[in-house]
Amino acid sequence: MRKYIMILSTILIGLASCKKDFLQVNSDSKYEGDYVFGNKEEINRVLTAVYASLMSNDSYGNAYFNTFALNNDVEFTPFAGELPNVSGEDFKAFDGAPHAPTILRFWNKQYEGIERANIFINGIQGSPVFSESDRDLTQQLGEAKVLRAMFYHDLVVMFGDVPFNTEPSMNLKSAFVIPVTDRNEILSFLINDLKEAASGMKFAAELTEGVERASKEFCYGMIARMALTRGGYALYPDGAKGSMKRMPDYKDYYRIAMQYADSAISSEKHTLNKSFRDVFIDQTNNIVTNNDDPIFEIPFLRNSSGNVGFVTGAAVGSLNDLTNHVWGAANGGMRLNAFYHYSFDRSDVRQKYTVGKWNYDASAQPQVLVDYTMYNNKWSKLWADQSKALGNQSTGSTGINLPYMRYADILLMYAEAVNEVEEGVSGANGAKAIEAFKQVRKRAFTAADQADKVTAYTNTVAATKESFFKAITEERKWEFGGENIRWKDLVRWNLYSKVVYDSFKEYLIVALMAGGDFIEGAEKYQNLPVNKFYMRIPNPGDKNIYPNTTLPIIEFYNEWEAVLNPGSGWLTATYYDWYDVNTSMPKSQISYSFRGFVKGGPSANWESLDPNNLPPVRYILPFPNQAIQMSNGTYKNHYGYN
Repeated sequence: MRKYIMILSTILIGLASCKKDFLQVNSDSKYEGDYVFGNKEEINRVLTAVYASLMSNDSYGNAYFNTFALNNDVEFTPFAGELPNVSGEDFKAFDGAPHAPTILRFWNKQYEGIERANIFINGIQGSPVFSESDRDLTQQLGEAKVLRAMFYHDLVVMFGDVPFNTEPSMNLKSAFVIPVTDRNEILSFLINDLKEAASGMKFAAELTEGVERASKEFCYGMIARMALTRGGYALYPDGAKGSMKRMPDYKDYYRIAMQYADSAISSEKHTLNKSFRDVFIDQTNNIVTNNDDPIFEIPFLRNSSGNVGFVTGAAVGSLNDLTNHVWGAANGGMRLNAFYHYSFDRSDVRQKYTVGKWNYDASAQPQVLVDYTMYNNKWSKLWADQSKALGNQSTGSTGINLPYMRYADILLMYAEAVNEVEEGVSGANGAKAIEAFKQVRKRAFTAADQADKVTAYTNTVAATKESFFKAITEERKWEFGGENIRWKDLVRWNLYSKVVYDSFKEYLIVALMAGGDFIEGAEKYQNLPVNKFYMRIPNPGDKNIYPNTTLPIIEFYNEWEAVLNPGSGWLTATYYDWYDVNTSMPKSQISYSFRGFVKGGPSANWESLDPNNLPPVRYILPFPNQAIQMSNGTYKNHYGYN
């Protein structure tokens, strides 16, 4: 799939082009439709252009999983300024602005993909060669509809009500401004659209490119994901900054999610047989597996597209833009919350693999990360085998696939939907929901821990609807760390305000403790390991210990609680030095990293917030200024955006 896209996407850009801003329609996308959709080879080439829209760093290559990874108790980026950056880019702190360049680029790229999908869908349905009995063509039609649903779903999650259209722009009136449509209407349409498309699609195992193309099981998964979004809470433009609510018919959509997640599970096309870490190590090595955890991987091109493994993973330094090893430099800027790793069970293998605690300097020596974060180690350039490394001059454009949907997600969506629809897991589908939950958890623990950490744990949490729901929220937290899923889950559960407030308080409490001030809640952190003891050791050469088997690594003595210095040979790293003795206040990164919702410092508002009656987090992104201008004022921003 990757090579095919690389060869053809540049050819198709002109064919499936759209106006720079798609929302004011003209006829730039005209083409010789009778020719293009008159034979199967050309039809497939047009479909490739839809896939090409996924691969830009302005969308799924970087912005989707990094730029818009809003702060929470898993993903976290510190901010030091009390006021927004003039660029308007502080979206992670809920303080971005409509003039931000990244918001316009993301918006345009999503609508470019939608326009290309609309062109394809319209063209293939009107093609003289199209037949409902031709599975190749019904598969391709389904692919375009699934990708269009993907573009629209992510716009709805991030922007709320958005302009919605399913026709190529050339079929619409000249200078017609596409109207903003209610998000629920959009999602309901897309769900029904994919229901119709699913029967004509093939499973990934039947496709030459496998999970690098949209398959029947991905279609099922998208229906389930959109149904949970439609049935969940969302921020609506009521009042100054909006209010959180869900629609009265929400359970109807949980039923849809249950049905279609079950369809994917019952197909028995996927398992979780690979170890947790091998899923991501294989992606780093461009190994595509069609019957395991990945359901759909966005297929990036080596040395051409995608920043997975560059912004994720540990930072890797260079000298004069060169490294002294074959893996090249890495940014490591897509980080995790400093307290995230403490939330795991100590036996959970996901913690050790997901959370990175050191980087590499220009001489390839490991250095302990001591700031406000941890590294997101799911994907790293360093995990590539030496024969597949990108070279000592490389930076981004890693070509590492992004798993947009995994089977673990489908299993947990099913468990969640059953729990909501059947008021717990003691009903008709309860046993299957429990087994789906257990499948995900089993992979996280060794054989020795299965009885206690999986079987006994699941039996306990399955006792009530409330306890099973809580367990699902936590399992998703541990399973999908670093994949920019957490804040979206918290939104639809209406838990985002509480989690952001609690995360702010956690940072604040620990910072104040460093200054000798013990406020309410400090007792929980009395045994926090402020000093951690470590040593640099040669690489053990075992991927189960560290996926890179060449570079030296760091070994910690005890990273879970405060202990005495173990003696000779151990170095000391001091954590949580977050108090500024010069100002007698927590450092600015503590005060302002969530500033669009809660903040400290001279203009602090945290003490005035009632933790039992919190306002909503303004996670909704603003329409770009250019889109508003080109609509002649038809589009407007809400939620307190100027």
